[in-house]
Amino acid sequence: MLYREALNRAIDEMMAADESIVILGEDVGRYGGSYRVSEGLFAKYGPKRVIDTPIAELSIVGNAIGMAIAGLRPIAEIMTINFSLLAMDQIVNHAAKFRYMSGGKMTIPLTIRMPGGVSRQLAAQHSESYETLYSAIPGLIVLAASNATYAYYGLKAAIALNDPVVFLEHELLYPLEMEFKEVDTFDPFKAEIVKVGKDLTIITYLKMRYDVLEAVPKIEDELGISIEVIDLNSLRPLDMKTIAASVQKTKRVVLVEEDHKTGGYGAEVIAKISEELFYSLDAPPLRIAGEDVPIPYNRTLELASIPTPDKIAQKIIQWGRKNGL
Repeated sequence: MLYREALNRAIDEMMAADESIVILGEDVGRYGGSYRVSEGLFAKYGPKRVIDTPIAELSIVGNAIGMAIAGLRPIAEIMTINFSLLAMDQIVNHAAKFRYMSGGKMTIPLTIRMPGGVSRQLAAQHSESYETLYSAIPGLIVLAASNATYAYYGLKAAIALNDPVVFLEHELLYPLEMEFKEVDTFDPFKAEIVKVGKDLTIITYLKMRYDVLEAVPKIEDELGISIEVIDLNSLRPLDMKTIAASVQKTKRVVLVEEDHKTGGYGAEVIAKISEELFYSLDAPPLRIAGEDVPIPYNRTLELASIPTPDKIAQKIIQWGRKNGL
């Protein structure tokens, strides 16, 4: 199914099963959502449960927090992660802290959906990856859906949780048709081993999953190695158990992310690996990330600012030859 269809199906099924679930955001109602994720929900559930809001992200999240305190289970849609900065006070000082500051008397069953990442020529104010900001905040759960299966099961799990969840999507994935797997049990906090290998672990998430998989055959052919690929899925909490088992097996690790390299989420992952698995490593870790520039509008410059399959392959091949692969 399409990535956006998986998200739509998850929301639809949860709303059908629980009348306390509502969705609110810009154009989520009659228009069907900027990325068609909420398509058809307004006709089915009406304006009291599928709520079109003004262009006011602080108000969207603030109202959603109030709904959660009052007993509803709101899904707040932010049109792009860049715009979530306007709601940072509500997300960080309210949603993330109310349960702690109330001594557990208050729960915030709130899901905040937001797409991030570089699309195609949407310029700097619509193209950022701010997962590192939200992953640094105690009290928030941060999930990242890279495929239809996780988009469906992960979003359902997020909506069911009694804590605030920042549910990250990617703008370029919405129209893509993907394999969908029916599963009996699902753990939203477990990383996925996308490809099994024995010589090198590549860790990634969101759209970079596909760029890495495109680059892997060339890397394996050039270096004559077998690569293991891990999709993190959950950014906070981080599944270090899966990461540790892979790194202890392969002895080498590369992290690929679309975010800017300085202060990016990957820096935290590599720091944890270095602290906890240092003596398992046969080579220094490699980070491949976006350049430290605002994302350009020009398509050539835009592609130059982020990892691409060719760049990923080239950098890993160079690093591998330098480090005995």
